[in-house]
Amino acid sequence: MKTNKRLAIIASKGTLDWAYPPFILASTAAAMNMEVGVFFTFYGLTLLNKKIEAKVAPQTNPAMPMKMPLDPQGFQNAEWPIPNILANNIPGYESVATSLMKKTFANKGVATIEELREMCVESGVKLIGCQMTMDVFGFEADQFIEGVEIGGAATFLEFASDADISLFV
Repeated sequence: MKTNKRLAIIASKGTLDWAYPPFILASTAAAMNMEVGVFFTFYGLTLLNKKIEAKVAPQTNPAMPMKMPLDPQGFQNAEWPIPNILANNIPGYESVATSLMKKTFANKGVATIEELREMCVESGVKLIGCQMTMDVFGFEADQFIEGVEIGGAATFLEFASDADISLFV
């Protein structure tokens, strides 16, 4: 008989802004004594790499305001709305946006992706790397952190079939 609630998450994106939700949700659910499984597929599979190199892709979220820690005129947290057309065409903008997001998160005391992932590992969150995605994109299991289970859709669906909550992020 199942006693704890169960959360099943599918993580399919590997950008910095999309790396946070599965790890925040999984670590929080584990802290709430839930049994948690996260299935990393397609671009989300990169979040299991020993070194995460996720970047922000500002062109994919035109609603995201970029708050600068300090603008050139000295105003704190100035918002610099940048139209998509420019974000797509400014060389190095992805690196700047990534750096700004990491700095903003650090300034607000938000844990890094690696720290959140480690919390998940320490809390017993089941991290499942998609075998099909590994085969398609040429990943090897030794590229991933310790504790990752390799499995296909059936592995995840077996876990998810008893889930109280299922999320696709």
